[in-house]
Amino acid sequence: MRQSTMTRLMMVLLVFAMAAATALAQKVSTDNIDAVVERALAAFDVPGISLAIVKDGRVVVTKGYGLKTVGSQEKVDARTLFGIASNTKAFTATALGLLVEEGKIEWDAPVARYLPWFQLADPYVTREMTIRDLLVHRSGLGLGGGDLLWWPPSTYDRKEIVRRLRFVPLVKSFRSAYAYDNVLYIVAGEVIETVSGKSWEDFVTSRILRKIGMMESTVRHGEGGPGNNIASPHAAIDGKVRVVKPFGSDNTNPAGGINSNAVEMARWMVVQLDSGRIAGDSRLFSPRTTRQLWSIVTPIPFGDPPPELAGLRHDFNGYALGFQVRDYRGAKLVTHTGGLPGYVSRVTLVPHVKLGIAVLTNQESGAAFESVTYHILDAYFGAPKTDWIAAYKRLEARRDSINASRDARTSASADTSSRPSLPLEKYAGTFVDSWYGDVEIRMEEGKLHIRMVPTPSLQGDLVHWQYDTFVARWSDPELRADAFVTFALTPEGGIDQVKMRAVSPATDFSFDFQDLLLKPARK
Repeated sequence: MRQSTMTRLMMVLLVFAMAAATALAQKVSTDNIDAVVERALAAFDVPGISLAIVKDGRVVVTKGYGLKTVGSQEKVDARTLFGIASNTKAFTATALGLLVEEGKIEWDAPVARYLPWFQLADPYVTREMTIRDLLVHRSGLGLGGGDLLWWPPSTYDRKEIVRRLRFVPLVKSFRSAYAYDNVLYIVAGEVIETVSGKSWEDFVTSRILRKIGMMESTVRHGEGGPGNNIASPHAAIDGKVRVVKPFGSDNTNPAGGINSNAVEMARWMVVQLDSGRIAGDSRLFSPRTTRQLWSIVTPIPFGDPPPELAGLRHDFNGYALGFQVRDYRGAKLVTHTGGLPGYVSRVTLVPHVKLGIAVLTNQESGAAFESVTYHILDAYFGAPKTDWIAAYKRLEARRDSINASRDARTSASADTSSRPSLPLEKYAGTFVDSWYGDVEIRMEEGKLHIRMVPTPSLQGDLVHWQYDTFVARWSDPELRADAFVTFALTPEGGIDQVKMRAVSPATDFSFDFQDLLLKPARK
């Protein structure tokens, strides 16, 4: 190519780049943002939202909307705390990055070098699993594998959860496929404690939160902040949004325990977008760690989005270290979501223009945080107007209709004329799963009752479904996780084994009942 042609081409590219930068740097009306958030609150029946936007190292918006508790008059403000759930994973990955920079661990060193007692079900995977592997969801565990060890809150402590991972089945080949998990972030927390001599909570508080100036954020589920300015968690129970119990266990803090607010999430995003710089020449971490945190390790399969969200079609998608990385309208997004009972959220970074958006909510509506995020992204990108709230409402209605149809088909499929093979009392007993522990089935007032011993809230009646399958209807309606319980018999008419799976496809994936294989306890 001749020099003159090359020069003309470079000038054209420069003009396009300057135009793109101008569009992304445009001032976005906060009035428009307020209107979008208020619409989202109403459309998706969300009591409160906390919003932070940063651009070019400066805070654009830190604001609260709506109510801390439905039915009250307490308004969310910029310092109201929300559970950020799995957005905590980026803090855990950053903590490991600090230890790498100090030479105390290596990203690609075996986990067993630091935790000699760590084991998974396959000796090869145990030997080869690295610190990096803990963070990128390619271990071979199934979706949410092992979550029943801590979800709902169990009697196991953190170390016992990690010890029991050796019995959790691996359902895929090591490093062959993406399957989101939480339990390996608990292992990462154990590595941090072993190497640093501080608990995950103390390390993250002293080495990250306080360094950044996140003085009000906390590191334990359900832990209130100054003046107890914390949003109540809410969920739709039997069609009505109400307050639900906050998640009450510290076992999974490294995977999802942080509570934060708009003001302090803004500080976190500024530091992440500036490659770890805190102020002046002071740094939390180096640009080298940023590259590690934001580089895709595990590809995530994707197809075309549903018709309602056609504008979200992307060209790449993968999981890095505590972050998901994908594209939107030609821009690279570094992002993550979070979900706990009553709280869901999204944090989105657009590195090349130093734009950050955090949307925290106190109701389990992913549509709310998604629609708000994309409205703001489009405003900064100067993109064609899309009514994301209307689009997500249509998608939500279609999803609810599909789930209702599936549930109706499931109900209709039961052979109501069938009877159990055995008298009810013959199904009673104690059953053991190698990784989960004991499940007790007892006769109480002429009915079968199930109690999953390590998880106090998982207890309820066993209602006959068909043949030798029953449904566990948990006493706590907030669980929303009824499960089929199917007994297999021996030729002699005893119980050989018991399997479980969720009744509804809408059940949270952390109820990994399907991985249980219950056997009668030896007498």
